[in-house]
Amino acid sequence: MSMVSNLLYEKRSAGSYYIEPVIAGLDPKTFKPFICSLDLIGCPMVTEDFVVSGTCSEQMYGMCESLWEPDMEPEDLFETISQAMLNAVDRDAVSGMGVVVHVIEKDKITTHTLKARMD
Repeated sequence: MSMVSNLLYEKRSAGSYYIEPVIAGLDPKTFKPFICSLDLIGCPMVTEDFVVSGTCSEQMYGMCESLWEPDMEPEDLFETISQAMLNAVDRDAVSGMGVVVHVIEKDKITTHTLKARMD
């Protein structure tokens, strides 16, 4: 996280990258989940529950707050992520035509590609 934060902060005035990255993974020693997002100049937001980022982040907050629960099973977490993302993408004209969802577990990473509206 620090490397990405420093990289974004160095480019804050001239030639910004115009990205809002999300960093997620598992601690290699404890296998506890880690998730954070960074703004355009590298300011991190580390949280214990969820982060949203991108052009449709305002639309995602409501769905995430209502559907997310602590200690969800991978299948339930995938369903929650999918519902929040597809709902937000459908309401935001600037967002893309689909979603790639990665569910990270201790022993595997599951990836699903979801298609959204195509107009």
